[in-house]
Amino acid sequence: MELYVRLQELLKERNMTQKELAEATGLRPTTISELCNNVRSTINREHLVKVAEILGICDIKELIELRK
Repeated sequence: MELYVRLQELLKERNMTQKELAEATGLRPTTISELCNNVRSTINREHLVKVAEILGICDIKELIELRK
């Protein structure tokens, strides 16, 4: 199983760019890109909280899921 971050899909649904999310969260654009492309080997909980706040996510299942 692997942890999958649905960030790319969520940004598309909200008509938001990675750059806009980076600016709104204060995270580095590289961090946002790596989350969108699911290439990070570790995920910082604080980063997830910032992203969830900006995207209006209340249920973490909207942002991350386990995939086989």
